Amino acid sequence: MKKHLGLFFTRGVSLGTWAQVGNLTRELAIYKRLVERGYEVSFVTYGDSSDLDFVQSLEGIKVICNDKGLSPEEYETGMIHIHKGRFREFTVIKTNQIFGADIALNVAKTFSKPFIARCGYLWSYNAAKEYGADSAEAQQADRIERLAFSEADAISVTTQAMKMNVAVRLPDCESRISIIPNYVDTDLFKPMGCDRVSNQILFIGRIAPEKNLLSLFEAIRPLDVRLVIIGDGPQRKELESGFPDLKNKVSWLGNIPNMELPFHINRSAIYILPSLYEGHPKALIEAMACAVPVIGCNSPGIREIIRPLESGLLSEPDPQSLRSAIEHLITNQKLAQKLGNQAREFILESYSLDNVIKLEMQILSKATML
Repeated sequence: MKKHLGLFFTRGVSLGTWAQVGNLTRELAIYKRLVERGYEVSFVTYGDSSDLDFVQSLEGIKVICNDKGLSPEEYETGMIHIHKGRFREFTVIKTNQIFGADIALNVAKTFSKPFIARCGYLWSYNAAKEYGADSAEAQQADRIERLAFSEADAISVTTQAMKMNVAVRLPDCESRISIIPNYVDTDLFKPMGCDRVSNQILFIGRIAPEKNLLSLFEAIRPLDVRLVIIGDGPQRKELESGFPDLKNKVSWLGNIPNMELPFHINRSAIYILPSLYEGHPKALIEAMACAVPVIGCNSPGIREIIRPLESGLLSEPDPQSLRSAIEHLITNQKLAQKLGNQAREFILESYSLDNVIKLEMQILSKATML
């Protein structure tokens, strides 16, 4: 009998959301591999019936969604009854992130299914940084994390730092924590042999305060560089209006499909991630897989990936430090090439899809054997 994984999407997220932000191909890759290895996989989404339009492209992955057109509140409270027949078929239930994990946990407990609490970043940490440690948002995130981790049969985090954070807060959970990093399709994200624009810097990500783009914009003001930005978010208007003198230096491409990213990465001289904090940034490891030299801030989630002067450069988050790092790579082509090549080797060893799928199958087996 095939094992059947039920993946609960982040609360409020649909397949349409993944497609809109360009992440559909990236997010699907590991679950398509599981199907190839004999698993059944069902996505439990918060989208309406339009999510069913993606079924043909999912190559065997099933979709369970709000196909009755209920309000979000009605769907969240009623899904356990609406889809009970399909939920009973699951062998194991897993979350994609912790936001909404309480809903997935309730389903797992109702139908006596093993439960994997997976998160690519710690919601409580991000909420504390964004809203303050004593904020209602941070307290809610901490409460749901504690609930999900305490009740989980297995816990999946993306970095050693996240594992230590959970283990300190919840010592009884430590033996159930596995580190499964984000993966890169290294057949898609690879050197393409195309000519790079010698002064082009690339940023990919959400346009939000934690990405520290204000400092990056200040850093490039006196430099002869071109900054290409892929992504969107609430801070874009502030950046455009606050730096009118950079209008001809900055290109805004918005969200684009993940399949198109390798071209833009390979055309760039540098990929830069100036964030103040990250979980386990996917765009960073994708850029490294393309053998493009990278600069990241010496911040949580970034410093665990970039080995200074081995697989990239680490910079402090202030404009002057970022400017110095950019100038150092732009004017030192031998170093840039060396760092790019070594970065790809590191990604092949650590974050290839083939390596990560093995870890994924191990945690699924562990959870279903309990």
